Amino acid sequence: MLKAAIIPVWGRVNSLETLHSAPMWRRTLTTLLLLGLAAAAPGQDGSGELTKVKEQELEEVRERISELKQSMDAAARERGRLTGELQELDVAISEQRMRIADIERDQAYTAGKKQKLDQELADRERHLDEESAALAAQVRTAYMSGSQEKIKLLLNQRDPATLGRLMAYYRYLNEYRAGNIEAVIEQIRKLDELRAQIAAEEARLATLARARYDELGRLGRSQDERKAVLATLRRKIADEGEEVERLAAQERDLTRLIAELTSILSDYPISSEQPFSEHKGKLTWPVAGRLLHDFGQPRVGGNIKWNGVVLAAPRGREVRAVYHGRVAFADWLAGMGLLVIVDHGEGYMTLYGYNETILKDTGDWVAPGDVIATVGDSGGQAEVGLYFELRRGTKPENPRRWITRKPGS
Repeated sequence: MLKAAIIPVWGRVNSLETLHSAPMWRRTLTTLLLLGLAAAAPGQDGSGELTKVKEQELEEVRERISELKQSMDAAARERGRLTGELQELDVAISEQRMRIADIERDQAYTAGKKQKLDQELADRERHLDEESAALAAQVRTAYMSGSQEKIKLLLNQRDPATLGRLMAYYRYLNEYRAGNIEAVIEQIRKLDELRAQIAAEEARLATLARARYDELGRLGRSQDERKAVLATLRRKIADEGEEVERLAAQERDLTRLIAELTSILSDYPISSEQPFSEHKGKLTWPVAGRLLHDFGQPRVGGNIKWNGVVLAAPRGREVRAVYHGRVAFADWLAGMGLLVIVDHGEGYMTLYGYNETILKDTGDWVAPGDVIATVGDSGGQAEVGLYFELRRGTKPENPRRWITRKPGS
């Protein structure tokens, strides 16, 4: 199960070194919170006591969020067994896709490493050929000169100076030849090592390929199960009245979740030099896509309206945070599928739903453009896309008034 715990800003700072490496606005906020906490507990000196307090507070927040999520899951299951099955399958598929992505990254890394080893092996084999050719030439020269060449020089009664130079020449030649022999032996040893490394990387690639094949098989079975559950669920809610009630219940769940998160996070406000409210009309869309549903458009029967926008985009496309903030929720929610909620301070939150995978944990800090998820159709959606919503408190606001720039602009 994906994590669903809120981590206070100061709960992520474990040392002065971490504090100094954080961004300016985060350091400022963190410092104020730490000072406030110290003032509230004057009898506690030392980082050890402060850490204990932080951990205790953090655990309490996690427990509150966990209880909230369990309560909401139980309420969703009461409305229908199929909702619980859909949640399990969506989460399983997400985890399987992330494992496949990890395996594929390992495969790419291992293949690149093997390619470098192959190139190094080719270079060393070429160098060995050159060393062997030079050594062979020296051996041939020595053979042609004859094994008695030194004795002849000594008995020729030549000038002592000339004789000394020739003897020195023979000594250097022998030393060079011995060096070449050692170089050839070393090259052979390194070639054996490289061949062993290449064999190990080939075995690793084969193992990764089998693991990927197995994961793809499990993914395929999970997707087939999901299709069956969705078909049954859609037959059950074919009646328009039941569909309206289902959507209304899901909206109540989302409103409750945001209200509870707002209450929990009120003790840990987000502050920055540039508040979120000052960026109205200047933000960038979280994903490039085609508009499927717009804010305020009626949904089933016209009794319920869209509180956000739905953007059609290819499965797996990266979803990016629109502004600085802290991940307040990263889990599955009925009607929203795999959902990420980012708290931007001043009561503003942005919601990113229908995701295929979630790439951030609750409590993580994000900056504009950070990848937080990938596009999908979780939650039982008929089409692949991203649901994006912006709220101040529990009140939805039209994202079009806040976001005008296309991704990459």
